[in-house]
Amino acid sequence: MRGIVLLLFTLPLGWAAPPHRIVSTAPSVTESLFALGLGERVVGVSTYCHYPPETASLPKVGTYLRPNVERIAALQPDLVILLKQPQGVEEQLRRLALPVLLVEHGDLERMFAAIEAIGEAGGVAARARELTGRIRARLDEIRTRTRRRPRRSLLFVVGRTPGRLEGLIAVGRGSYLNAIIDIAGGRNVLADSPVDYPKISLETVLARNPDVIVDMGEMAETKGVTEERKQQVVALWRQRSSLQAVAAGRVYAVASDIFVVPGPRVVEAAEAFARMLHPEAGW
Repeated sequence: MRGIVLLLFTLPLGWAAPPHRIVSTAPSVTESLFALGLGERVVGVSTYCHYPPETASLPKVGTYLRPNVERIAALQPDLVILLKQPQGVEEQLRRLALPVLLVEHGDLERMFAAIEAIGEAGGVAARARELTGRIRARLDEIRTRTRRRPRRSLLFVVGRTPGRLEGLIAVGRGSYLNAIIDIAGGRNVLADSPVDYPKISLETVLARNPDVIVDMGEMAETKGVTEERKQQVVALWRQRSSLQAVAAGRVYAVASDIFVVPGPRVVEAAEAFARMLHPEAGW
């Protein structure tokens, strides 16, 4: 997933002044920086950074899995935020004397810790605490509003063979999305999976028979997805009329970063899930 959750400070001793040239290598980092009012300091972002619109004009430094060291160094940053991956990029940047902040995947609570860590690194710690407080409050409002609603089961497909109900990858217990589904008044049909994003078969879907299916499996590149393409995805599932979600008309094709970026817009994801789970509530 395109996310951040826990930041490990690995800056040189004596670090004092807030950074003024920041390179972000993950969409969730970028969204957090802009939400904290640090967008003017961002000088480079990843290929997958789409939000806010200002990111379109910023230099791209590769993907979050394969950041380009040469492009990063050319931007002369005084802070680089990386996903923690075993590709050796951190060591290469350190040899160039560039300060690095490591980022790890995790659950919803660690996402809040990440936002506050970014704020502290950027010299806006109080602003970060205010932001996480607002996000928590809005999520609590959604939880309260859905608490007495039926706990419908939901399958969220994040990967799939294009045009076929094969090669399915879905949200499991370890993903922050598991918590978002719960807040929205649902029950993740794969909440018992020990894997964050398990690979499952169509037979598993048929056996679990979810009340709601949300599919963005062949729309990971969220820009430019048409309504026609979304309808094609829904039509694909309609071939399995025995599924409760299909019979009830609760199959949704989505193509938005709010569902795959664990950052400040998780509230939008929770609200969207709530509308899918409880359309009768008048969201």
